[in-house]
Amino acid sequence: MAPTECVGRNRSIRRALVSVHDKSGLGELAHRLSEMNVEILSTGGTADAIRAEGIEVSDLSGMTGFRELLGGRVKSLHPAVHAAILARRDVPDDLSELDAHGIGAIDLLVVNFYPFGNRSPDAGVAETTELIDIGGPALVRAAAKNHVAVTVITSPEDYPELLQELATGGGTTGPEFRRRNAAKAFSLTSAYDAGIASWLWDLAEEECPPTIVVSARDGRKLAYGENPHQGAAHYTTVAGNHGIGAASQHCGKPLGYNNLLDADAALSLASEFDAERHAVCAIIKHGTPCGAAAGGTPAEAFEKAWSCDPISAFGGVIAFNCSLDEDTASMIADRFVEVVLAPGVSDGAVKAIQERRPGLRLLACPTIDPLAVSQQLRSVSGGLLVQDRDIGQFEPDAFSTVTGREPTEQQWADLEFAWKVAKHAKSNAVVLASSGAAVGIGAGQTSRVVAVEMAAINLLQHHLDASPLVAASDGFFPFVDGLEAIAAVGASAVIQPGGSRNDPEVISAANRLGLAMVFTGRRSFRH
Repeated sequence: MAPTECVGRNRSIRRALVSVHDKSGLGELAHRLSEMNVEILSTGGTADAIRAEGIEVSDLSGMTGFRELLGGRVKSLHPAVHAAILARRDVPDDLSELDAHGIGAIDLLVVNFYPFGNRSPDAGVAETTELIDIGGPALVRAAAKNHVAVTVITSPEDYPELLQELATGGGTTGPEFRRRNAAKAFSLTSAYDAGIASWLWDLAEEECPPTIVVSARDGRKLAYGENPHQGAAHYTTVAGNHGIGAASQHCGKPLGYNNLLDADAALSLASEFDAERHAVCAIIKHGTPCGAAAGGTPAEAFEKAWSCDPISAFGGVIAFNCSLDEDTASMIADRFVEVVLAPGVSDGAVKAIQERRPGLRLLACPTIDPLAVSQQLRSVSGGLLVQDRDIGQFEPDAFSTVTGREPTEQQWADLEFAWKVAKHAKSNAVVLASSGAAVGIGAGQTSRVVAVEMAAINLLQHHLDASPLVAASDGFFPFVDGLEAIAAVGASAVIQPGGSRNDPEVISAANRLGLAMVFTGRRSFRH
């Protein structure tokens, strides 16, 4: 019978090799295996921990005839160990070789690795290198390859399922269980190696490594993607310890694909603002801001943000840079929104949402460090685009006022607010702001003049009395018409990157129109 014809068989567990760095749940696992008369082989600290539980365990060195070498660097890298794992149980010649060398087959492998991913950022090369596990991944790959006969477990989280499988199967594991855990094993080794490769490329200061490996975990199927006919899932990156990757949901319906995209956009915008200075609320609809404001309280910030464009805010996603309190949550519960997220959520806020809008998704989610260096990935047909995250900050000392008129202190404050919102709006984008709030947002346009007109429509609908009024553009003005349109709605100060060959004409127009204009020298497109 060929090995591939044996996939469907249950396999008895008679001998297990257990060697783990994370010893969570190890005592219970060892007790249960011992009760099932499973012989346990182990190494070093794992063997000591099992013996401390009063359970009999055999040192792996008794099987290999070698003690651990090189200060523990070599423990399990031995032909006898790997033959015991890789032997095909339905190939007579394989079994004959095991018998000839006195090697007993290993049916269960329980291994987890040195925590390379938890290394200290301050650790030196030598210290970090010692966290690279060699024997563990080699064992796991061998067992996963031979999952037709061998069960491999790589996380303490999987111990309960293993024990349940053994109890249900009378000391055996089924083929689907083995196959699923083999897939987990190869996923683990891939992610582990990807982390090491990334670290080494960083040391090599390679800006564009010839190969990158994207690693993500905790896959969760979503109801659908952007549209109901599209399948979708959400994964967390291995480094997902901030932002949406670290969110916890307190109440509401399951998050969908579009909810997650808009939540990330809202959180990114809210995170631009320091909560020590003021509370900020950002409202996102279809990936671009439709409201943003600062206030003395979260409630004030929310009301100002909502009034920017209450029509577009309907059904949007709201993020705060500060904790959500009960009063603000009660105000939000009176409107129709899809998701609310904040770095902290009070018990009163949870209660208010649950009682009045039980379907509203409420998330506690740490803000994103606006200065954290990271990379962004996007898919294109047949490949990936990788870029550095836009961590550009508002730095007036590095900017240039190019007009005869200087911005006032109030205008500088509003220019900063408008610039940060424009940075997170889809290009082409123009943002009008007044008194710490966006009062007109034109985004996602192919013409900058049309972006101004969109922002102006919003202003004229909801904020006729907005004063003083400033504007921010995410790209330069190629012609004077866009600047003239901004002046026509009453703006008195403008911030833009500059860099157009028509800058002299645009500056001249700004002086003629009585505008204060600042060049940042930095574009902030968002596609």
